[in-house]
Amino acid sequence: MPAPTLVAVAHGSRDPRSAATVAALMDQVRWARPDVPAHLAFLDLNAPSVGQVLDAVVADGERHAVVVPLLLGSAFHARVDLPGLLAEASMRHPRLHITQGNVFGADLRLISLLHHRVREFCTTHGWDDRIGIALAAVGSSSAAANQDTARLARRFAARTDYPTEVCFATTQPSLSHAVQRLRARGAEKLLVAPWFLAPGLLTDRLRDQEPDLPHTMPLGPDPALAEVVWDRYDAASARPLPLTA
Repeated sequence: MPAPTLVAVAHGSRDPRSAATVAALMDQVRWARPDVPAHLAFLDLNAPSVGQVLDAVVADGERHAVVVPLLLGSAFHARVDLPGLLAEASMRHPRLHITQGNVFGADLRLISLLHHRVREFCTTHGWDDRIGIALAAVGSSSAAANQDTARLARRFAARTDYPTEVCFATTQPSLSHAVQRLRARGAEKLLVAPWFLAPGLLTDRLRDQEPDLPHTMPLGPDPALAEVVWDRYDAASARPLPLTA
């Protein structure tokens, strides 16, 4: 049996930096396994759409697609939007088997990558003590998803020994709130560590909240992300396919 086609699905953004970063990540994904067909699709705001890519996969004669969300959290997009789009594609193409993989989540490799971004900044700027980290994420209407991010911040702090406070671009607590908490904990040098795959409008919004604070680079593109994409693909590919008549 040929390997299933990989369809990596990003959120999409009006900011061209976001799509460019995701495209660069996909170059790393394809380089890692050039024998597996790998396509990029977007949930919104960019092309091609999920439906367009899956239509093209069928046109190429493929029978099995593994869809990996390029999403850090399991919130509305991963739980509702994407499954709905895949169900629509399945109705159009009943002979195409579609398997949805898991989101990135708080993978230890990504926590290590975030730590690397922080260390890189601190080394470059000569920071060595009384450093506080504001771990900044998108935020969600799902309280459970936000709690997952807060747990991620605690894991990051435990792993790195940096005092760390979580904050969100779209909900509370805000970056300003995280700054107040870090100052109260004795941090003198504050650094924003974006838990984002790519720069975009929301990372700019965070910069506008506290314009004097420095920021590390977002997570992507990076070979560690490409490795996680293939791990999610492998786990989804290993699930048994349904029996057909």
